[in-house]
Amino acid sequence: MKGATHATADGWVETRWWWVRHAPVPDGGRIYGQRDLDCDCSDDRVFRAVAGVLPRDAVWVTSDLKRAKQTAAAIHAASGGKHAPTEMPAHKAFNEQHLGDWQGYDRLQFRRDRGHTPKTLWLTTGDERAPGDGGESYPDLVARVIPLIGELNAKFAGRQIVTVTHGGTIRAAIGLALGGPHEISHAFTIDNVSVTVLEHVHPRHRPEAGVWRIATVNHRPWLTPGQAASAAVLA
Repeated sequence: MKGATHATADGWVETRWWWVRHAPVPDGGRIYGQRDLDCDCSDDRVFRAVAGVLPRDAVWVTSDLKRAKQTAAAIHAASGGKHAPTEMPAHKAFNEQHLGDWQGYDRLQFRRDRGHTPKTLWLTTGDERAPGDGGESYPDLVARVIPLIGELNAKFAGRQIVTVTHGGTIRAAIGLALGGPHEISHAFTIDNVSVTVLEHVHPRHRPEAGVWRIATVNHRPWLTPGQAASAAVLA
């Protein structure tokens, strides 16, 4: 039945989130954050592979930035009609972290100037807010992403939800699933157009008792097993 709620054999309701990061952005090596840049959706092989692993009859949402919308449209086009949602709302709360005055700055020069080491794993330390109008810290990002996850989780309980967003947004969701300090999610690599699957399960009549589990992170279905292994070593 279209839009049916999925319950496991033991009566638990399972809501499965399919998080897809947007396609690569030709950024000229510059920090883009919430700059509304186009992305490169020219690799049909990648989008066909991603379309092939995403579920039919899913709820689709995106961030409000056009690179997320363009990526979702490319997946739809590559699916041969498999994915044809009647609507696909865009949510500003799922936008990437706003990096304020750092947006447009040469990424390598930025790291040199700040003297960051690989231990940082991100442009900023955990609670540092980017300077300038609209600048956010990572906790600011988390504070707007998590409530929307909760809202959609309740609205579409038991459904499949495909969410096309950004690396920071997906890491915030992983942090929620881990249940620990959200900065720990920076340890996860989230490649462009990769698929991360998180599942929320709860007793049918007790949604407040739900728990999260992580099914897969950074899945790149266009790679052969050998390519995936080599990429993991190089990363």
